[in-house]
Amino acid sequence: MHDRAHRPDLLERVPPTALVLASMASIQFGAAFAKGLFGLLGGSGTVTLRVLFAALMLLIFTRPRLRGLPPRSLALLAAFGLSLGLMNLAFYLSLERLPLGVAVTLEFVGPLGVALFGTRRRRDLMWVGLAALGVLLLNPLSSGLDPVGVLLALFAGLMWAAYIVLGSRIGQVIPGGGSIALVMLVAALVVLPFGAEQALPALTRPELLLGGLVVALLSSALPYTLELEALRRMPRQTFGILMSLEPAVAATAGWLILGESLGWMQLAAIACVVAASLGTTRSK
Repeated sequence: MHDRAHRPDLLERVPPTALVLASMASIQFGAAFAKGLFGLLGGSGTVTLRVLFAALMLLIFTRPRLRGLPPRSLALLAAFGLSLGLMNLAFYLSLERLPLGVAVTLEFVGPLGVALFGTRRRRDLMWVGLAALGVLLLNPLSSGLDPVGVLLALFAGLMWAAYIVLGSRIGQVIPGGGSIALVMLVAALVVLPFGAEQALPALTRPELLLGGLVVALLSSALPYTLELEALRRMPRQTFGILMSLEPAVAATAGWLILGESLGWMQLAAIACVVAASLGTTRSK
């Protein structure tokens, strides 16, 4: 009881900027740690453990209810969970073929596209061009990157865009915080057919189960908590500007944990996408 009473106070003492940076570091270092499990579980097996553990944790702590939800809300919930599941699956499969920083940069095109969709301002068109340049620099024909990995990362970005669009609606039709638990449950059902067989070795090896739990905590539970607290105390624009640094954080995590060094063309691509994201956020 004593620890629970003081936990919110501990977060409130941390500056919101530090919370956002810690959240990004948690997600990307969690992804780097997850990549270390690929040799035993593969990308699909690792993401299956991550999403299953995250769903179980959220279901236990939020105890959501399906009773009383209209069919339209259930359909939205299913679509949201489908986008989340496919986003995670495609991203982890791309990590089998690409450096972490490159995969995140390509995936980041999705939310950037949502932010720029429908714009007619010349300044925003400049950011579109800069982001497009970043993607072109990662063209498999000129960069030597795995083409399947590039397509998987871009598909993950497309699903991230769908996740953002659907996420802005789901809070309006499904009240309470339990919706994310139901969404994560659907996502788990989506990835299960692709990764159940690869995840089976974890059932007889406690260290692999522990690894899956660590990935779920670093990539889901902890960053969600930190981001919600940060959003409560900082403007959304400031939050968006800080989140624009995520590809750079991913490249750093890949370098420190996995020893993934990037060439100048890949670093230039990351810089283009980060700059485009920063510019888009500041012009809102």
